[in-house]
Amino acid sequence: MSGFNVIQPGLLTLIQDAGRFGHHRIGLTTGGPLDSQAFKWANRLVDNPLNTTALEISFGGLVLQADTDAQIVLTGGEMPLKINGVEQDRWHAHKIKAGDKIEVGFSAQGARAYLAVSGGFQVEHSFSSSATVTREGIGGLSGEKLQQGDFLSCQPAVEHRGFRLADAHRPDYADNINLRVITGYQQDAFSDYQKRLFFSSEYKVTDRADRMGYRLQGPEVKPTIDGILSEGICHGAIQIPADGQPIVLLNDRQTIGGYPKIGSMIAMDTARMAQLMPGSRISFDEISIDEAHNLHCLAHVRFNNTEPEQVN
Repeated sequence: MSGFNVIQPGLLTLIQDAGRFGHHRIGLTTGGPLDSQAFKWANRLVDNPLNTTALEISFGGLVLQADTDAQIVLTGGEMPLKINGVEQDRWHAHKIKAGDKIEVGFSAQGARAYLAVSGGFQVEHSFSSSATVTREGIGGLSGEKLQQGDFLSCQPAVEHRGFRLADAHRPDYADNINLRVITGYQQDAFSDYQKRLFFSSEYKVTDRADRMGYRLQGPEVKPTIDGILSEGICHGAIQIPADGQPIVLLNDRQTIGGYPKIGSMIAMDTARMAQLMPGSRISFDEISIDEAHNLHCLAHVRFNNTEPEQVN
């Protein structure tokens, strides 16, 4: 069987594809990569379809041993990549052979990295996806993060093209950033003063930041209502609970909730936020739905029009 042995699983390494869509009606959330852009680049640089199953590595510490010939690439946060003890360029496809040792060190900047292999990891789908959601116990190998001794199956080696993304096109995972928000249909539950306070303040990422959501700390924002009837929750929704401290909900969020929501962060920026370590500082800019749509379309065009360099 072709694949990789997990020598050290790292702090939190999850099997992910693009996500599990169409199952909110039965209470299953989306899952998928927190930084979808870095995930898509990982697959593109080893010539995979963009939805191919890869690994999301949070904070680092992963060690694998290859049991096959393949190509691998590491994108996302600045986690050093070593093959047989020799440091290698990230955002760059590398050929490996059976017996090679692949190490992903701990991050210098950015919280998530993505490791893709040519042909993808072969994982049985649960509800149309391989995405791991540990809270629901589905996806991946057993609904859990990688464990020491796991085996990651992949296709037998075939010739794949490999690519490198030029430095100029690689993202900058800055610590202090502005994030764009569309005010939601519960914005009337927040006075003009409370909205100005939210959009003019700086918030700190707390250590209660995970794949369900990022809890922030800063000036309290108070709605005029205590709660709402539970309703469906979109990706990026910014809930304001009773303590007035915002929670930005992410891929593994619950599917319904009853806290008032001041707005929703655009998906491009939830990806940027998910690269932040606890202690990082953020602020918010209000934009319209039309502006968000334009930003999304421009990012899509930019991704498609950015041509990586072929390396093999």
